[in-house]
Amino acid sequence: MAAKASPKSNAEFAGVFAALKPVLGKFQKRFTVKADTPIEYSVLTKIPSPFPQHKGQPLWFASIKVGKAYVSFHLMPVYMEPELQKIISPALKKRMQGKACFNFKTDPDAEVLADLKKLTEAATKNWAAKKWL
Repeated sequence: MAAKASPKSNAEFAGVFAALKPVLGKFQKRFTVKADTPIEYSVLTKIPSPFPQHKGQPLWFASIKVGKAYVSFHLMPVYMEPELQKIISPALKKRMQGKACFNFKTDPDAEVLADLKKLTEAATKNWAAKKWL
């Protein structure tokens, strides 16, 4: 029986996290930063949610988190806006888990990083057009 591979440490994922953070950081002025640590970067809308179930709280827009086995990039607009699903490239789709999460075990290559930037920009524009930002 083969030995089970041990999960990477937070330090080993630091490069992945560092590569992903500027994707959201570019839009930082449009959001409230909820968490900005070496293992998590999360942003919320600055204005209250238009949905009554959120009781005037801001919407969660995106988050990057270091986990035990990968770094996850959650982008809530992809879950809420079906038209954004259509612009996810095949290369980025391979990293998708669930409806709004992309997982990275290694540094994203230039193509995937460019695709993620394009998707994040489209998501930001989508929510801005709806006046959710």
